[in-house]
Amino acid sequence: GKHKDLVAAYRQLLQYREALENPPLLVVCDLDRFEIHTNFTGTVKKVYAFDLAGLAEPANLDVLRRVFTDPDSLKPGKTAELITREAAERIGQIADSMYVRKIPAPRAAHFLMKLMFCMFAEDIGLLPEKLFSRILANSKNDPPRLANQLTALFTAMATGGDFGAETVLHFNGGLFADADVIVPTISEIQHLSDASIHNWADVEPSIFGTLFERTLDPAKRSQIGAHYTSREDILTLLEPVVMAPLRREWADVREKCDALWPKIQEESRKDAKPGGRRKASKPRAAFDKLVSDFVQRLAHVRILDPACGSGNFLYVAINLLLDLEKEVIAYGASHGLTQLPQVRPTQLAGIEINPYAQELAQVVIWIGYIQWMHHNGFNPPRNPVLDPIESICCMDAILDLSDPQHPSEPEWPEADFIVGNPPFLGGKLLRANLGDDYVDGMFKVWDDRVPREADLCCYWFEKGRQAIERERATRVGLLATQGIRGGANREVLKRIKASGDIFFAVSDRDWILDGASVHVSMVGFDCGRETPKVLDGANVLSIFANLSSQTDIASAVRLQVNSDIAFMGTTKGGSFDIAEPKALAFIRSPNPHGRPNSDVLVPWVNGRDLTDRLRGMWIIDFGPEMSEESASRYEAPFQFVLENVKPDRDTNARETYRRFWWRHVEPRPAMRVALEPLGRFLSTTRVSKHRLFVWLKSPTQPDSATFAFAREDDLFLGILHSRLHEAWALKLGTRLETRPRYTPTTCFETFPFPESTADQREAIAEAAGELDHLRSGWLNPPEWTRKEILEFPGSADGPWRRYVTNPDARGIGLVRYPRVVPKDAATAKQLAKRTLTNLYNERPTWLDIAHRKLDEAVFAAYGWPPDLTDDQILERLLALNLERAMNSAQLRATKT
Repeated sequence: GKHKDLVAAYRQLLQYREALENPPLLVVCDLDRFEIHTNFTGTVKKVYAFDLAGLAEPANLDVLRRVFTDPDSLKPGKTAELITREAAERIGQIADSMYVRKIPAPRAAHFLMKLMFCMFAEDIGLLPEKLFSRILANSKNDPPRLANQLTALFTAMATGGDFGAETVLHFNGGLFADADVIVPTISEIQHLSDASIHNWADVEPSIFGTLFERTLDPAKRSQIGAHYTSREDILTLLEPVVMAPLRREWADVREKCDALWPKIQEESRKDAKPGGRRKASKPRAAFDKLVSDFVQRLAHVRILDPACGSGNFLYVAINLLLDLEKEVIAYGASHGLTQLPQVRPTQLAGIEINPYAQELAQVVIWIGYIQWMHHNGFNPPRNPVLDPIESICCMDAILDLSDPQHPSEPEWPEADFIVGNPPFLGGKLLRANLGDDYVDGMFKVWDDRVPREADLCCYWFEKGRQAIERERATRVGLLATQGIRGGANREVLKRIKASGDIFFAVSDRDWILDGASVHVSMVGFDCGRETPKVLDGANVLSIFANLSSQTDIASAVRLQVNSDIAFMGTTKGGSFDIAEPKALAFIRSPNPHGRPNSDVLVPWVNGRDLTDRLRGMWIIDFGPEMSEESASRYEAPFQFVLENVKPDRDTNARETYRRFWWRHVEPRPAMRVALEPLGRFLSTTRVSKHRLFVWLKSPTQPDSATFAFAREDDLFLGILHSRLHEAWALKLGTRLETRPRYTPTTCFETFPFPESTADQREAIAEAAGELDHLRSGWLNPPEWTRKEILEFPGSADGPWRRYVTNPDARGIGLVRYPRVVPKDAATAKQLAKRTLTNLYNERPTWLDIAHRKLDEAVFAAYGWPPDLTDDQILERLLALNLERAMNSAQLRATKT
């Protein structure tokens, strides 16, 4: 009827729009006034409002006509995502300005959070009509006046009360506990005004956390406004881990209710007949109890994020709970039962070590909750608007150092579901980022459960597994870098499989971290109760610890016969590497003890040299045991290390690295012993797009970004460069972003070599030799290169001994080192484009044929057909690995 409350009518329509199949337009009318609210998914809301008299305007009449004839034409041009990005850019500009003005980052971040919340509160209807916008407009050219106005507003919001003639609600929640205001500049006020134009009621709540983190960390300022965590990515984990079991429960409840409904209708018909008596209905009572009990069930679901950051996972989680609760309430209402939402943010729990982020997480969760209530036609909470969420704790999730001498494991709150995104920090970076004392304490507490080489996120996985085992949680869903499925990290997943099971996994997914693309895995696990298993979107029978559903290749064991062959290259720990001209100058300079500097100077390669071209780098190497006194007698190289390495080593946290500053931090003595008798050795990079194996001539020293194999025969090259070993290495290795990472312990030491005949071995060696010859001819064609003999003094007992000629009585002679170099500068430019990476990217026909011949020879040595799929190869290799391991164990048992 006329003059009815259209606000109330619209709110009621919001509550039932799903029952109407969520139409693109929601229209309310009181026979005099029309309000057309857009309801397109993912877009900002727009309202067209006019009365009957306004239909005389052609534009209004056109809008009403399009409601019936072309509703899609009323779809707003801007999406919520675009609005979020534009708003973030404006606030980001203010953050940049405050950084330049040297405003302390925590203070600036806290102030910006209050400003953003005010814009949200204004557009959601929690502040008086356009109050914040009016304050900005009235003081846009008067920063001190604006600061005074904001101080008064924040004070009123903290406790509730009057702001001039306006009444402000009590917001509380910690955000407005202080009324600290930074006096803005004129340009900052303009950016704030530009930001306030946007409809903050539709802004993605994760913007608050993202901007807060970027403001706190000046190194990330360039990313402000450029990124916020994708809701889609978070949903990918929350849906199967949290919502799937709750939806199943609701489906069971609804099935029982649907069975009761015909009985309720029958009783209603009887009561409606003349002379019928209304009496208490058991089916009705049972129906109402089922629905009410499930609403209460949802209201008591506990969700914990033990690395909650600024609360993005938790706010999405509560939105999902609210969506399901609304579905339940709508079902009840359509069957005569009225309910109100009972799900509250206080059901959520979080652990966060940063006190600023801990406070912000509560704000983000409340914003998400208030936004949902507003968009779905329910009244948001008032007096106070923001209750503190005491279950969001500020603490360390994996190490309690309240007693530094006795570190212990912290207790996590009980929860039905544990979800989140633990910190991405590789095992090799723990000490550099967390400090020795912390890492030592962590190892002391966790050594019996988490390998020391494991990434930091593995501690959250083990803690989640333990919570399930102790019945303090039912399901866990966590993210990790995709390296979780390989190396030491995989041991944690094996423990999960041993005490429960993995029911959901995404093995490899693009993710954004600090503005950069990384590859992550998502893992959901429980006590083993969940029967359906889903891997990468497909139903599977089982998910193994390597996050595959095929052969459980993670069960492969290291074979004794493969030990002491593959080694990581040396780790320098300083600027020991030098370009060739300087190296040759050092080599030719004399020393007081008469020994040549070639004793401590050799060619040096890293991963880039193997995948591109040799750069002509050398390294100063005083070996694993040379004393400072002996090293100092190699005068020029020692002086270089004294000036370029020692200053950094003096500040190193490790005592041995400081004391032996002239040596490499990890000189790999075992590798040196294994390579010493070889004229050449095989090498591969730790991380590479293509798995390439390359011969290096002794005494070249490999860097820690490469692995050296103490073999010099073409047979060995052929087997490792075959399709069989590549498939094995890809499955058992890990990844860095999109590039496979090779790990000798899992990729090589587990690999079962064929037991072949002499003819089969000869065929492999011949095919491998031909492949190497063809590649070398492409990399260094004789038309563009020439052979050169590099000559310099060398010791008969030094690293260059195999090239030393005519040694004198002291054992010092002339090194004659053959190598291939460009003919001239023009050919050098052409050769620069000829890299192994480029070759394998192009994969010319001759290269394909050479690899095919090699693969056929290797398959024949195993006695297998060459057309096996990768899965079949892995299955057979695993069986061979386990058979070899069993035979080896039986042999050792016999000997003992």
